[in-house]
Amino acid sequence: MSTEEEIRALGKRWATAEEQGDRQALDELTVDGFRLVGPVGFVLGKEQWLARYDGGALVTESIDWSDVEILDLGDTAIAIGVHAQVASYQGNPANGRFRATHVVVRRDDQWRLASIHLSPIGGPAPFEKQGSAR
Repeated sequence: MSTEEEIRALGKRWATAEEQGDRQALDELTVDGFRLVGPVGFVLGKEQWLARYDGGALVTESIDWSDVEILDLGDTAIAIGVHAQVASYQGNPANGRFRATHVVVRRDDQWRLASIHLSPIGGPAPFEKQGSAR
């Protein structure tokens, strides 16, 4: 299996674990120093990130990880794609569509997530001219 195929398979296992609230699987898919940068700039360490599912605080109905481009750097890879989720946190909607960067490292011949960074996908930037084509 190619690096790209392995990274895509890891992404599918991650999304499934999120949808199932499977803390053990998420723990196994990440390195000890894992960090998440959330869509409004907060940073969670691995234990905080895993604790989102404790007591049903986070309920993820679906995650679609698509349009993924992978940069293979040897024992590190960067996967940038679109993360669309239907979820709730403490009973409040947590739905969103984000540009997501996954930093992945190879440890003991297995790929593991080292970091995820989410950035909301919104409309055009306020400085962009009306009607400009890209």
